[in-house]
Amino acid sequence: MDRGQCALENMGGQVMAFSGIYSGRRVLVTGHTGFKGSWLCQWLLDLGAEVAGYSIDIPTQPSHFQALDLESQITHTIGDVRDREALQKTFESLQPDVVFHLAAQALTRPSYDDPHSTIETNTLGTLNVLECIRRQNSIRAAVIITSDKCYRNDEWVWGYRENDRLGGNDPYSASKACAEIVCHSYMQSFFRQGHPAVATTRAGNVIGGGDWASDRIIPDCIRAWSKGERVTIRNPYARRPWQHVLEAISGYLCLGSSLWAGAESVRNEAFNFGPAATVIQSVEELIAELARHWDTAKWDIESKAETEKLESGLLKLNCDKALHHLNWQAILSITEAINFTGKWYNTYYSSPQSIPDLTRGQIEKYLSRATEKELPWTAP
Repeated sequence: MDRGQCALENMGGQVMAFSGIYSGRRVLVTGHTGFKGSWLCQWLLDLGAEVAGYSIDIPTQPSHFQALDLESQITHTIGDVRDREALQKTFESLQPDVVFHLAAQALTRPSYDDPHSTIETNTLGTLNVLECIRRQNSIRAAVIITSDKCYRNDEWVWGYRENDRLGGNDPYSASKACAEIVCHSYMQSFFRQGHPAVATTRAGNVIGGGDWASDRIIPDCIRAWSKGERVTIRNPYARRPWQHVLEAISGYLCLGSSLWAGAESVRNEAFNFGPAATVIQSVEELIAELARHWDTAKWDIESKAETEKLESGLLKLNCDKALHHLNWQAILSITEAINFTGKWYNTYYSSPQSIPDLTRGQIEKYLSRATEKELPWTAP
């Protein structure tokens, strides 16, 4: 029995979601060892894809990638997107049909400590990926993931649209804005018609099990609470449109399937993927809700916030374009997103061997919720 048939049998037909286009396809994910990359790889496996990954390292310990034992299930390549020659050899060897580019230095505050590496990885690394996509005839669709931080944030109360100004005060945000500009240039210069069909995506404030990145609010809480320690909250009143990782990934997969199908309305476009406008909470509200899942949850508010490394107070996305062109929308409430997240971490620390089944179960549950709402991407 091949992998696609196994997925169909084990996942109750999930392999047919997204019009079944991923079943049997060779899919390359850059940044596959990271938080979002590992969730994406697992979902692609469940959809019957032949998955390969290219990443510079396993970025955290613990690691969602390792908890899922993905190395034994995919073609796992260690490499740096800044190394164009190695990247090109990987593309030539794998002959991918579809590419998802997630590899990045993905944190705002560390970008102040190493701006050169951040900009080189996020901007020039993306350029290298685009060059490989341009030169690889096997590729039919490519989704380039940047960030909601690519927008010049004026702290206004309405959501940013895809045609709003790009920019960024910090090196991370600037690197993502630059990546979007480079992508736009390539899409207009090289990808206007035929294959590959390319688009970019912008999402942010993603939460979910398996994130252990440093200097992020939920991982910081989980690290402390799992050891019975207190956590210090830096910006308790900053408000964010939090969304579960599966919301963003469903958007990436939906966009990839539309590109594969030849939808001209999505080619060479940028798409926001975010929660409903009403799904927004302060950092402290998020922590209070997460704490319901931890008996040892305790926290303090930092008395004097650090001013040298500024972060946005509010940044929302308008996702009407994704709704109109992709029939995509977020489906989880903030309570549901936190429940998914809290259950995942509780299971990891109490029964880590159960994590692969739990992760696949959360994907299946998310698909069931989307099916109940009759979202088009759930249909075969």
